[in-house]
Amino acid sequence: MWLKLAVSAAVIAFCVFLGYLAAEKYRKRNKFYQQFCEFNARYLTELSYERKPLGDFLKEFPAGGDFKKLFGEFYEKREASVRCSYLSAEEKKASLSYLQMLGRGDALSQKGYFEMQKPLLEEKKAKCGKEAKERGELYLKLGLLAGLAIVILIV
Repeated sequence: MWLKLAVSAAVIAFCVFLGYLAAEKYRKRNKFYQQFCEFNARYLTELSYERKPLGDFLKEFPAGGDFKKLFGEFYEKREASVRCSYLSAEEKKASLSYLQMLGRGDALSQKGYFEMQKPLLEEKKAKCGKEAKERGELYLKLGLLAGLAIVILIV
């Protein structure tokens, strides 16, 4: 009896864990756009006030994960390729376009471009946050249901 309960709990926990892993793509995408919006806001402030060199600003920006890799590569080579598997082709193209505009032209034209990007990034951030929450819950519930179904078949 105890063995059946232990195996059942392990199967359910494993299936819920698989559901958690399946939702990782959406959590990463949400984190990417959160950092992207924060970067855009800070860069706009930077263009308006301090105007540090781009390299210094990129070094000081506290980012993590794929966003840090993307901007680190851009800082090193002044050229980047977006290799995030969770972004669509259109999103990769938009991110690359954004990167190519960094440090190009005078501060006024850059400020105009990045001000124009702000509502688009905010919209994307909100959409990704909502999708990450919904998909995360969905995959956890599906994992639980799959675990329960397997337990019923085993017992």
